[in-house]
Amino acid sequence: MACTTILVGKLASYDGSTIVARNEDSPGGKFEPKRMAVVMPADQPRTYTATASHLTFDLPDDPMRYSSVPDALPGHGIWAAAGFNEANVGMSATETITSNERVLGADPLVEYAPARGTEGEEGYVPATPGGLGEEDFVTVVLPYVRTAREGVKRLGELLERYGTYEMNGIAFSDADEIWWLETIGGHHWIAKRVPDDAYVTMPNQLGIDYFDLADAEGDQVEHMASADLRAWMEANHLNLTMLAPHVVDDTLDDIYDELADALFDADDDMLDDLDNFVDDVREGLLAGDIFNPREAFGSHSDSDHVYNTPRAWYMQRCLNPGDGWDGPDAAFGPESDDIPWSRVPERKVTIEDVKYVLSAHYQGTPYDCYGRGGTDATRGAYRPIGINRNGQLAVLQIRPYVAHENACVQWMAFGSNVFNALVPLYANVEHMPEYLENTTERVTSESFYWANRIIAALADARFHDNSAHIERYQEKIGGMAHRLLRETDAAVEKLPRDEVSAALAEANDRMAADLKRETDDLLGRVLFTTSLAMKNAFAMSDN
Repeated sequence: MACTTILVGKLASYDGSTIVARNEDSPGGKFEPKRMAVVMPADQPRTYTATASHLTFDLPDDPMRYSSVPDALPGHGIWAAAGFNEANVGMSATETITSNERVLGADPLVEYAPARGTEGEEGYVPATPGGLGEEDFVTVVLPYVRTAREGVKRLGELLERYGTYEMNGIAFSDADEIWWLETIGGHHWIAKRVPDDAYVTMPNQLGIDYFDLADAEGDQVEHMASADLRAWMEANHLNLTMLAPHVVDDTLDDIYDELADALFDADDDMLDDLDNFVDDVREGLLAGDIFNPREAFGSHSDSDHVYNTPRAWYMQRCLNPGDGWDGPDAAFGPESDDIPWSRVPERKVTIEDVKYVLSAHYQGTPYDCYGRGGTDATRGAYRPIGINRNGQLAVLQIRPYVAHENACVQWMAFGSNVFNALVPLYANVEHMPEYLENTTERVTSESFYWANRIIAALADARFHDNSAHIERYQEKIGGMAHRLLRETDAAVEKLPRDEVSAALAEANDRMAADLKRETDDLLGRVLFTTSLAMKNAFAMSDN
């Protein structure tokens, strides 16, 4: 399942929130309808059976309520995608990521094997269940964890016990921390805490580029991993880090020089801290504690340079424009394999920034599929982030300056992100608005999902004629959204605690009503504009 993720630490965000956001994209040639849902404890299964892998196991008997974005059509699993639970823990699952042959040989994926032969006859081999996957993760983890760290540990235990049949990247958040977990082969995993002052970009490729095994095996301040990771890596020769002392020294001297130049006006204490950091890294490298997971476990294929790395390049180009991303002297280009996993932004990151980069089609570059610059070859060179197969975008924001009950806002968009808008929904509710819940197989503008799909198909056909309509719609919805949050936060602050959830649900319904009105209006404008350009148009009056 193709996706794109961005994670924003609390000191890097505009208001001190932790922000986790991911596009869920349908596979090629498919458009999977999505809807919003709230799962109440009574409706959570106590015995879970995965549709894809046929794995069955028991779940704890004390689930919490949680929001989710499941597939709208039944029959092939839940695919809950993203949500918050009552403890204000967010989870987004999953970003499909890459691996390599060495990893898959050392710890094969746990795939479902159907029965062979006829039961009761000689040679019959019963079916073997597979492991867990994107279909399952939110359902079997989110209702049972009270911190982001607990989410990592619960999922890690499930992976070690049951395995997975695909490579996955999963995000967990609470008000203080964001953790990113990557599966390694069938049963192994690593997880890294997102730096508070940084953002992370993830484009369907194993991303973590610095890992401290000593921390993962010890205090777990910023790293966690499956317990046997070090021994497994050594047994299978997976650490590709160059550990010769002269190579380590030369590499770290270069890093020191770059950082020192960046801190040219720093005081002596900061330079002392830099010296100590570089010394710690040198010791960790030589001890085998520090390695690059992207090199050890990931891929650098030709298809990555078309499908994956350009997306990380463009997202970071937007959020750190001063670094220089274009031309022969650029530090990183669209096909660079060493684009950093995390980066400190030039300014604090907003919800609108997150929406922009997750809707991007390489605006301002020769690679823009809607652009008038470049050539036919460059305009189709790289896979956009805002693609026709975007199904839903969930932006999970946990705000530290309001009460627990209304801290979690699940911003949602459906359909192709180039043409849609984000709407905020309070997560601490017992139901979501019908306009976002009611997606069915029937195509209707009464559904937010289908309305967005229709708008995108019409607007795409006459992109430049419709772009102003889309921009005005996005700006208007965004302004309404921030106003609703501000007014609702102030109103519920005065309510008894047991009345807050109902008030938040009412606010969600009001937002959905305004959203529907504006979306219907946009549909009418786009339909009119594109109809004028139909090929059977004729200028002479047909009186």
